[in-house]
Amino acid sequence: MEKPGKILVNIEIDKLSNSIENSVSGDVFDTEVIQLSNKDSKLINKADWQFKWQDQVKLTDRETYKLVINENDN
Repeated sequence: MEKPGKILVNIEIDKLSNSIENSVSGDVFDTEVIQLSNKDSKLINKADWQFKWQDQVKLTDRETYKLVINENDN
């Protein structure tokens, strides 16, 4: 298997919180961290990310997690 190259993530963290907050409306949503499944990774829009979620979830030497809004199936 080919070793993954270095991937840089270009994001700005403007505030740390225990939830997801809509920066426009100020609405706050309680969250949960759960393990990402292979099925979940296929639903991620690849155009939105420079990170290869499907590659990560297939690796056996690690676990990949996602942050989700409580009681929100989408």
